[in-house]
Formats: sequence, C-alpha cells, structure tokens
Amino acid sequence: MGRAETLEGKMSTQDPTDLWSRSDGEAELLQDLGWYHSNLTRHAAEALLLSNGRDGSYLLRDSNERIGLYSLSVRAKDSVKHFHVEYTGYSFKFGFNEFPSLKDFVKHFANQPLIGSETGTLIVLKHPYPRKVEEPSIYESVRVHTAMQTGRTENDLVPTAPSLGTKEGYLTKQGGLVKTWKTRWFTLHRNELKYFKDQMSPEPIRILDLTECSAVQFDYSQEKVNCFCLVFPFRTFYLCAKTGVEADEWIKILRWKLSQIRKKLDQGDGTIQSQSFVFK
Repeated sequence: MGRAETLEGKMSTQDPTDLWSRSDGEAELLQDLGWYHSNLTRHAAEALLLSNGRDGSYLLRDSNERIGLYSLSVRAKDSVKHFHVEYTGYSFKFGFNEFPSLKDFVKHFANQPLIGSETGTLIVLKHPYPRKVEEPSIYESVRVHTAMQTGRTENDLVPTAPSLGTKEGYLTKQGGLVKTWKTRWFTLHRNELKYFKDQMSPEPIRILDLTECSAVQFDYSQEKVNCFCLVFPFRTFYLCAKTGVEADEWIKILRWKLSQIRKKLDQGDGTIQSQSFVFK
C-alpha cells in the first residue's frame, strides 16, 4: 500500500483524504510524509538504518501482513527494532496511544517520544530517516572488462545475501565450567550471536557462529523460568529472559536464522558447512 487512500472501502467509510487536514483545507496524503517509505522491505529498512542511520533514527513503512498495518523501524545502537502501527479506519494506534488523525500521529513524533520493548531497551525517537536523499550523478568509467570462460550460464546466477534480522537485549547466561548465572548483553546480527559483559562494553566476550548451531529450543531443566538453549557441537548454551514474551521473541528470530541457513544448504551454498538442524 503506497497511499493512504487505498485503505478506502477496505477498512472504513471515512474518506482517507481526511486523515491529515491542513489549515488551508487541502488534503495531505500519507505519501507526503517525508519519512514514510511505503513498500520498503524489512531487510532493506534494516540495511538502510544500520549503514546510514544512527541511534534513534526511524522510518515508517508498509507491513507485509495486511492492509492498514504499518511498521515503525527504529535503529537502536547495533540493531533495528520493528513496531506495529495500525490504521483502524478512524485512527492510528501506536503503543499505548491512539491518534485521531495522521497529523496528530506525526505531532507525537515531533516531540521525540521514548519507547521501550520487552528487552527493556529504551529508545528516544530523534531522527526521522528521509525517503529522499540527495545523490551525486557521478559514475565510474569502465577501463577493463573481460570474463573468464568458465562454462557458467545464467542458471548459475543465484542472488544471495545474508539475512540481517537483528536483535539485542540482556539475557542471563549459565557459565560453562562454573554453573553460575550472569547477566550479559546479547546482539544478533547476520549469523553471529555475540555477548558482552554489559551494553557499554566495546568488545564481545564471545561470538557464536549460528551456522554451527543445530537446535534452538525452550528449556525446562533449569530452576529458572523463561529459559531456552542453543545446541552447538562443543556445548549447549542455556539462556534466560526476563519474560516469557521476550524468550519467545529470541527463540523465533534464532529459529528463523537457522531456517535461512538450512535453506542455503539446500540450495548448495558451499560457504556454509552442513549441519543437522532440529527445531523443537
């Protein structure tokens, strides 16, 4: 959905051009919102904000789930979080607030709201990321152009890219030798799960390569609640979240990562070593 008016007839009898009424009586469309990126994908939003945004940068885009549902993508240090924004036909719902018009919704963001998720991370929405950015019309000149005669065909041109799917937050981790529990800051980016002493530590204590992980599952063997484990050939890591919702979020994104790794294996990507994956 690229324009607010496409919601007409599907969600409300209200004229969508009334979503944002200017003082001069003219109608504004959602498309006129400078930080609305319409059909930008989740992957592209993460790549954009991580490479060119900063802490507190955000943008609004269409959700691929259904008409009338949007996604607010927010840069939080080294990850991008996604929050639902819903148009009900009469108002915009975001978090615990409901806004009668798009104008009121935007005014809320002008005051730099503070939002938090299940991970406990607090983010101040400071920098709307523009849809249009100035670009130079400068191109390199081709000086050398040749191809090796390898016998490859167009069927060998399979587009590939690592999925971003970022996440971060505090988890309590059980030690390997000494079975004590310590709270660590975890970040998930591409196929790497890193954990740090705390959120401010510049260097990770350890980096876990998810291509070596064979299973992610809930764990009920510990005395703690909201626990799950990651199974590696050399060790099983036991982690606990503060809430069941947070644990479920971590498990879902980690399982999705493993499914993407498995998909690449099925496609014959030789860059990933073969593993036996178990989803429970």
